Amino acid sequence: MAAPHLFSPLTIRDVTFRNRIGVSPMCQYSSDDGMATDWHLVHLGSRAVGGAGLVMTEASAVHPRGRISPADLGIWDDRHIAGLKRVVDFIKTHGAVAGIQLAHAGRKASTAPPWAGGRAVGAGDGGWTVAGPSAVAFDAHSPEPEALILGGIEEIVAVFAAAARRALNAGFDVVEIHAAHGYLIHEFLSPIANTRTDQYGGSYDNRTRLLKQVCTAVRQEWPTSKPMFVRVSATDWAEGGWRVEDTVALAHHLSRYGVDLIDCSSGGIAPGIAIPAGPGFQVPLSQRIKDTVPMLTAAVGLITSPAQADQIIRTEQADLVLLAREMLRDPYWPLHAAKTLGHDVPWPNQYLRAK
Repeated sequence: MAAPHLFSPLTIRDVTFRNRIGVSPMCQYSSDDGMATDWHLVHLGSRAVGGAGLVMTEASAVHPRGRISPADLGIWDDRHIAGLKRVVDFIKTHGAVAGIQLAHAGRKASTAPPWAGGRAVGAGDGGWTVAGPSAVAFDAHSPEPEALILGGIEEIVAVFAAAARRALNAGFDVVEIHAAHGYLIHEFLSPIANTRTDQYGGSYDNRTRLLKQVCTAVRQEWPTSKPMFVRVSATDWAEGGWRVEDTVALAHHLSRYGVDLIDCSSGGIAPGIAIPAGPGFQVPLSQRIKDTVPMLTAAVGLITSPAQADQIIRTEQADLVLLAREMLRDPYWPLHAAKTLGHDVPWPNQYLRAK
């Protein structure tokens, strides 16, 4: 068989992606009470028109307390379905697969958008009390979270499952569980944030328990015909934190819980950690999993050029490449990349005069 390349299709379960290019989840901080707006329709819809194979929403909160900011997109209420369905329908009409990232921000919740300073938002300004695995604040400027009791953890699992059910009703074909970047599930995984001594803390098995329970609960709501992804921070880049070896061990287990692909990011568990960022710096994390586990992966992080993205796929370092900031700079990056790489891909009829 010919080696895959950036514009070769990929089929996962019963869903086929027209190419290996995905729009990575990127917070827009443009919602009121979690509602999808015209901004989301235009922002996400234009990336589908631009030729991406997969268009993912930003981190969508499964609970009001799980929002990163008061302006985050949400999926904790049935009222959110109609606005999301409008976006999904447009994405599908233009040939892309629509995906949603289900998220709970944990101790990093209730903050202002980046352009408003990003600091903690108090109750008087529309904020709320944050929760986490332990009463350990993210940094000196952040509030101490409430440590979740067992009943609260059970509720977390339940709201992820309910969010998956709403995502299905909205028409999404991919659901991704956010277990990265220092948010709630990652906080349980990492010893840096998790100091519990019960069945959710201490050992590797205990710290991974919540993620496995969430995966199980989401898969029970999510059809067997549709893919389920998990985004992880494959390493904390910190002594005493979550390690690449832990991610590899986790990858061995996640397929049993209905996971089809691991989206390999890194970092975010604590401030002040030196991360060796550079072009494609997280691609080796994806490759490490693929070299040891029969699991599909996605690579993300400072992937900018068509040749770079194509090489990642051709050399089987990942099965998908997810672009973030480059997609903000150029919503039509896939169409331009196809031309650069010598592939003839369809353009929207309305844009043919520019092809």
